[in-house]
Amino acid sequence: MESLRIVFMGTPEFAVGILEAIVEHGLQVVGVVTAADKPAGRGQQLKFSAVKTYALAQGLPLLQPTNLKDPDFIAALEAWEANVQIVVAFRMLPEVVWRLPKWGTFNLHASLLPQYRGAAPIHWAIINGETETGVTTFFIDDKIDTGAMILSKKTAIGPEENTGSLHDRLMVLGKEAVLETLERIAQGDVATVPQKETGDLKTAYKLNKENCLLDFHKKGKELYNQIRGLSPFPTAWCHVIDGEMRWAVKLYEAVFVETPHNERIGQWKTSKKEIEIVVTDGYLKIKVLQFPGKKKMTAQEVLNGMQFSSECRVE
Repeated sequence: MESLRIVFMGTPEFAVGILEAIVEHGLQVVGVVTAADKPAGRGQQLKFSAVKTYALAQGLPLLQPTNLKDPDFIAALEAWEANVQIVVAFRMLPEVVWRLPKWGTFNLHASLLPQYRGAAPIHWAIINGETETGVTTFFIDDKIDTGAMILSKKTAIGPEENTGSLHDRLMVLGKEAVLETLERIAQGDVATVPQKETGDLKTAYKLNKENCLLDFHKKGKELYNQIRGLSPFPTAWCHVIDGEMRWAVKLYEAVFVETPHNERIGQWKTSKKEIEIVVTDGYLKIKVLQFPGKKKMTAQEVLNGMQFSSECRVE
């Protein structure tokens, strides 16, 4: 039986966990493809991707193309003579790339496809209040996250779980899925299932400043889910307004208490130890937050250094 010759393509920490499992399993990684270095921070120094940092530490051959159709990149990829390629949190590949290896190119996606195709499946599953998610491996085709599925693994989403903890659990599940997929490919035992196109598909849209902004016309449970679904990154946020002061505040952790009331929606209420936001059907008790220019703090830590008037509100 011909042994696996793997090219791995990925960029963030989630991808590192998968690559690490492949290497530690003793499989042959003939090359790694990751994003080009980007300027970051105040000094705008070039920052390596998490995958590049790991690949360099392991002495793995590395390519960082800016153009995936560049003839020099294609030639370098061909020279590695891979028979399978794995993609985890990278970019959409052109056909000339994903068709290269004879055993195909497969992707690990952090959702139960066909649900939550797109850039941020872990976040949106929590934001939308799902109680179950998982990972799926599938062979790449010419569209985003639509190829024939190889296998999937499920896990429950806890009612208080945030994206950070679910990310870590799905990375462990993803390791199992990728290793099992590679084993099937090596044994020539891959049976795929086409993705069903149904009318109730949910999309994992790319996150931006606009869709991370909290809308206090929504129900409290929806706001609570949005906060935990965007924590610890990129973080839900809102404007806190007190007189002439206006802050863009990040909210990392909250508790929703459902109860009828006659108070003003959006009111920012404080006591000695607690911060509450009045919502349509109750109160959001803010546990962890961050004001501009300050570190992430508990509500009590904020209140130890700041005072708010009874007219303070959010929007």
